[in-house]
Amino acid sequence: MKIVFVFSAIFCLFLTTGTADSGDKGPSGLTRFSTGTQQNWRLVWSDEFNTGNLPDTTKWNYDTRGNEYGWGNNEAQWYTVANSENCRIEDGILRITAKTEPTFGKNYSSARLTTKNKGDWKYCKVEVRAKLPTGRGTWPAIWMLPTENTYGGWPKSGEIDIMEHVGFNPDTVFSTVHTGKFNHMIGTQVGKKTGLPTATTQFHVYTTEWEENEIRSYVDGVHYFTFKNNGEGYEAWPFDQSFHLILNLAIGGGLGGQKGIDDSLFPHILEVDYVRVYQR
Repeated sequence: MKIVFVFSAIFCLFLTTGTADSGDKGPSGLTRFSTGTQQNWRLVWSDEFNTGNLPDTTKWNYDTRGNEYGWGNNEAQWYTVANSENCRIEDGILRITAKTEPTFGKNYSSARLTTKNKGDWKYCKVEVRAKLPTGRGTWPAIWMLPTENTYGGWPKSGEIDIMEHVGFNPDTVFSTVHTGKFNHMIGTQVGKKTGLPTATTQFHVYTTEWEENEIRSYVDGVHYFTFKNNGEGYEAWPFDQSFHLILNLAIGGGLGGQKGIDDSLFPHILEVDYVRVYQR
């Protein structure tokens, strides 16, 4: 998900560059975790969603707005706060639910959770086990933004998209980074997509490892995207500051709504089994 609401159609091409680490290959030819990337990670923050009916407010905030405040990519939903209809815990699963209902001038309601000022990390491994919604118009995301915007507003201070998915392309997920030099507004965004036929029917583990000079993304331990620090300064690599985590389910918008919204399929649910954050 992006901060700026003007989306270029060029982003539909999703994803241009990225390099794979060496190592054993998975069944699709992608690289599995190498021994080096698995070692020395220590769990520092987690939510297993095993207690309570609503997200733990010592760990999570609610973003509760829409395009009117300058972000949202022209999305069609309004994000609500502490509303069990849009965000609740059941049977050890966090369920973020998008519904068709008029909400503050929008036609849909949903939820967006953040860990800002409650979980902020500089260099980490984020691991989220989730099952994605299906249906034209959905746009779920697991992603990170800088907590202080050290280098200025989006995209100058960076964005790390651990996982994005759009309902009109249900068997594909993608991971992307955005910086001042590399972003969709100027057609230079950097990322990759990978096929995942059971993204909407089964749980999968989405992982990003962010280190001092490299960001790597995986699905179920299979590596498919790497972004490296090219040494050109913060415009290319603003990833030397604390970031926080975001979970949300958007409806429509510049990417998710490119082929319209199918109202007959609501409600839609993004299911999250756990969130785990590690550091070296």
